[in-house]
Amino acid sequence: MRVRRVKKPPGLRGAPQPRSDEAPPMIQRPEQVNIVGLRSKDFLKWVDENIDAPLKRGPGGAMVKRMKEGLVGEFFNWAKRNSTWPLHFGIMCCAIEMAATSDPRYDVERFGVIYRSSPRQCDVLLLNGPISLKLRPAVRRLYEQMADPKWVMAMGECTICGGPYYDSYSVVKGSYTFVPTDIFIPGCPVRPEALIDGFLKLSAKIKAERTGWIKTKKGRLVSSREGELMDLQRGDYTYEVPQVRH
Repeated sequence: MRVRRVKKPPGLRGAPQPRSDEAPPMIQRPEQVNIVGLRSKDFLKWVDENIDAPLKRGPGGAMVKRMKEGLVGEFFNWAKRNSTWPLHFGIMCCAIEMAATSDPRYDVERFGVIYRSSPRQCDVLLLNGPISLKLRPAVRRLYEQMADPKWVMAMGECTICGGPYYDSYSVVKGSYTFVPTDIFIPGCPVRPEALIDGFLKLSAKIKAERTGWIKTKKGRLVSSREGELMDLQRGDYTYEVPQVRH
């Protein structure tokens, strides 16, 4: 039987072939991992394994850490606390006060508060009304769609504890039962001045992230790195505050 030799195309002649003992490249090409098709959590894991981890192991890891703790870290903190973009999301009557805060009289945008309509572009989830059991999963989904760092503000009595609907079977007894809430703004309804004060409180909390705690006016120390979330009993993810009825 006669065997014919197949000639290689001109472009493949003399091309260097990879050796079997060579280690794979540290950072894979985008077309190899299909970054576009990755979910956000998978993408962050890929970045941590292929970019952050090699950088921290190398000689530049200590330098990057010193930069984050120094002037660069201060600049990032300044940028975060002066660009708190809340989600353009209204539930009930407190949403009217939220809109009034952006009018020329109060001009909340001078503090860097710019409302965005996509949760992927927001830093603050501003809840402003009673949250029903039907709305609760949607609010939690919006919170999960926001990128870190993110904060939650409870505006008004309805969001904080249920307000006049506290004894209703269909109203959640506070936003802190299913999302970690950082700032509580009491009032029914909340005045625009109180909402601006809430954003200033959030700015002070972000500024105190390095120390890990912040002191309230009453002298109580609260965490500046995480919001308040109810400690659910028996591990049940029910979102509800346990109540004792007589």
